[in-house]
Amino acid sequence: MKWVSQDMLPAILMQTVESVVRRRAVSIRRGGINRAMSHHLFQPLQLGSLHLANRILIAPMCQYSAEEGSATDWHLIHLGHLALSGAGLLTLEATAVSARGRISPGDLGLYSDENEAALARVVGAVRKHSPIPLAIQLSHAGRKGSSRAPWDGGAQIRPDQAGGWKTEAPSARPHSPDEEPPEALDRAGMQRIRDDFARAARRAARIGLDGIELHGAHGYLLHQFLSPLANARTDEYGGSLENRMRFPLEVFDAVRGAFPSDKPVWMRISATDWVPDGWDIDGTLALSKVLKTRGCAAIHVSSGGVSPLQAIKLGPGYQVPFAQRVKAEVGLPTFAVGLITEPEQAEAIIAEGEADAVSLARAMLYDPRWPWHAAAKLGAQVSAPKQYWRSQPREYKELFSAAKFGQR
Repeated sequence: MKWVSQDMLPAILMQTVESVVRRRAVSIRRGGINRAMSHHLFQPLQLGSLHLANRILIAPMCQYSAEEGSATDWHLIHLGHLALSGAGLLTLEATAVSARGRISPGDLGLYSDENEAALARVVGAVRKHSPIPLAIQLSHAGRKGSSRAPWDGGAQIRPDQAGGWKTEAPSARPHSPDEEPPEALDRAGMQRIRDDFARAARRAARIGLDGIELHGAHGYLLHQFLSPLANARTDEYGGSLENRMRFPLEVFDAVRGAFPSDKPVWMRISATDWVPDGWDIDGTLALSKVLKTRGCAAIHVSSGGVSPLQAIKLGPGYQVPFAQRVKAEVGLPTFAVGLITEPEQAEAIIAEGEADAVSLARAMLYDPRWPWHAAAKLGAQVSAPKQYWRSQPREYKELFSAAKFGQR
């Protein structure tokens, strides 16, 4: 996603203020939010056979803290903390299906027995103390792999540098002109990657995860196949929209076939590249309609990431209209993400039918008890572990539900 420079902040803040004012004006015209009645955000949601207690989802967030793809104590602390939040679903960070598919050397992976055992330890510990459903986002970074962690600058690590490797992509086009071009995938390489996704899905099933999100957004490999900005192939995997969708759909089929049929698989898609002649909302709608016929349970609607030329129009809920179109025109449940920070904002998105759930990332890192605070503001109830029941504020005596927290 796009980094925001300091000189952009005044304009972004002005957009934020204007958007909040407009939304509040709409709320006032509609009679405002009635605290005693505003529970749309806390209504349950069904994804196939998976029951979510509310519409607040914790989005996948890379931690760049794995060792050779294996989860560490950091993941145990990080995920265990978020699992006590009262959210409806926790999705583990982008998890590479191969060592070559990692974004950085510190990425989480699910491509070896060691990776599987390490993640099973973390999942097992979370399961003992929280009933929150757990999903995993399976990913391959493609040409955006072999990169440093954000706190180390995020630049590409070249193949001849320590910790680096040769990336692979639909075409030999680098993400940025100053980066090492990736290796263009041949048919054998594509088959290898399909198999890697399927193997990772089987590992996820053995660990006991409740769902899989396939990462087709943010400029990673599957998005690279979709976008004409990254895909210059002249075979049946490039050119037309149908051809560019072919490989992501094959990977979806492989994952869907390798994961238990009674558990949901869905996809995260960048609705637009924010670049002329790139991937756009029309392509997103077309892909989503085909995914629906293949058993996709939902669409997680994001945007951008495939090109440094992107011109993103930032503002509160700036990606929500894309989720609304997918929901309306495709008929699949949609997850909205992107600068959704306030409970009233999230409630309005659900209440007005713009999306079926809100997906929070940085807002949840900043406030891991966001669902508690949202429930307090909206007059709803949220589950919390009994060890924390004494923290319930006096003015919110009905905030915590005694919903057998910790029992599955």
